[in-house]
Amino acid sequence: MILQKYKYLAHAALILFIGFAWAAFKVPARKPGTEIKVLVIDAGHGGYDHGCMYGGANEKDITLSISNKLGKLISDSFKNIKVIYIRQSDSFVELHERAEIANKNNADFFLSVHVNASTSPSAYGTETYAMGLHKTAGNLSVAKRENASILLENDYKSNYDGFDPSSAEGHIIFSLYQNQFLKRSLDMAAQVEQNFKKLNRYSRGVKQAGFLVLWKTSMPSVLVETGYLSNHIERKYLTSCSGQDSTAMGIFRAFIGYKNMVEGRK
Repeated sequence: MILQKYKYLAHAALILFIGFAWAAFKVPARKPGTEIKVLVIDAGHGGYDHGCMYGGANEKDITLSISNKLGKLISDSFKNIKVIYIRQSDSFVELHERAEIANKNNADFFLSVHVNASTSPSAYGTETYAMGLHKTAGNLSVAKRENASILLENDYKSNYDGFDPSSAEGHIIFSLYQNQFLKRSLDMAAQVEQNFKKLNRYSRGVKQAGFLVLWKTSMPSVLVETGYLSNHIERKYLTSCSGQDSTAMGIFRAFIGYKNMVEGRK
């Protein structure tokens, strides 16, 4: 019993130590604006980073298609909004560069599109994440899988301050970095899941976890898991033009709801 107590205290102390050590790497202070002028859309993975792969389908291809469709919907509907794409082709962009692009362009929102996977072929549904503390082992598992992309980068230990993508402690620390934007991030995440429900998609809810791609963004940010590629029914939906169109439309309607909320419109 005493040994377990000391192990718990040591574990807690380690997390606090890492947290204070990494506090020096906080994102630049910036208050969320009251008007959406710049939106960054991030198609997850790309190039030699395929993401999850099932049944001959690659996550990187699905996220690219949905992101391009979403960007076009927004650009066609809101001429005063600048849409910036992290990638519009099958190219590899390091995770830290994605946040840097958003920060340099003073984006008002960062939206990352992904596709989920599970060892259970029956798992299905959508879920939208804000940067924060993963409250369940499942959330941590998703974050670890998406964050593993950094292993394909040339100098990931330097780019991410020595972060170990297999470390639970490292992922916990990320909850420190997006607190000032958390409410708006959660507002957008709720809009996304509500609109997916209207499309008769099963929503697994709004969640929080430590995603590297959201880590250093100095604006509200979400990561949308649009379905499970490991589920053959959802794979058929996500690889179809109609499924991708519907997914993009659901996120587009969510963006309209979020925009109206931020700008005080009905």
